[in-house]
Amino acid sequence: MPAPTDPQQTSVRAAGMLLVCLNPKRQFLLLRHPQRWDLPKGHCDENEPFRETAIRETEEETGIRRAAIQIDENFVFELTYPVTYRRTGTKVYRKTVRYYLGYLDSIPPLTLTEHEGFQWFDWNPPHNIQAQSIDPLLLAVENHWHDQNP
Repeated sequence: MPAPTDPQQTSVRAAGMLLVCLNPKRQFLLLRHPQRWDLPKGHCDENEPFRETAIRETEEETGIRRAAIQIDENFVFELTYPVTYRRTGTKVYRKTVRYYLGYLDSIPPLTLTEHEGFQWFDWNPPHNIQAQSIDPLLLAVENHWHDQNP
């Protein structure tokens, strides 16, 4: 992708959250789009910090209150990749997404607002769900846990 001439117009910022429930066994939440699995995530509002976006989008898309989520202060995973949007034609944007790791004490009821379904997956690496984003994120989490508790 050529270097952008105006980073303000060609950059997009987004953030999301990997939610992990540790009880009774380690499981993580994925939301269902028509053709793929995804995490709760969305675009940052103007001047909104990535972390606040991740919390806001998680609450909006799942109904899980921010007070129920314990965020791992030692984990952030970032991806940057080119994207296009139907509403802007062929214009290519440089999208940066930061993912945070949130823990839940138990699996809460969900209220989905933007997805057709969800599933709690058992933590059983290696995962082969989505090679561009979810699989590298899950590997980074696994490595983080290993580094925290060798």
